[in-house]
Amino acid sequence: MAHCYYHALSSVRKWGGGVDDYLPLHQWFDQSKAIFADPRHRALRHHAEGIFMLETLFGPTIVNADSRVVPVRLVGEQHVREDLGTIPSFADWGRLITPQDWMLRGHRLEEPMPLGTVETAAGGAFSGGLSSASGGASVVEI
Repeated sequence: MAHCYYHALSSVRKWGGGVDDYLPLHQWFDQSKAIFADPRHRALRHHAEGIFMLETLFGPTIVNADSRVVPVRLVGEQHVREDLGTIPSFADWGRLITPQDWMLRGHRLEEPMPLGTVETAAGGAFSGGLSSASGGASVVEI
């Protein structure tokens, strides 16, 4: 589905109540559209762990406008199934991430940073080794 409102309408058809009963739950799933405005946004919360996080944040149940008790986990499952057709695990998403060099450059916090280079974006901000849209990363000697 393209918009949280339509997920909420689907919840109303399934459990009664009003759109406003369900909209905050569906909006929580899709807040990641602020990061990625394409289907990749779903990797953040559209999985089994995301459904359990929804329940942790909103509680195990809500009471809709018809005074019906609705399990939050079922609303989360509905949202993910409507978007993906199934409920993946985070591992299903994670297996599709190709490890990059910047993901593997850790160091112990009690040790000083190693001397060398740090990659920065054109504006001087850390880029994580990723090229920016405005012309790539630059290298700054330390």
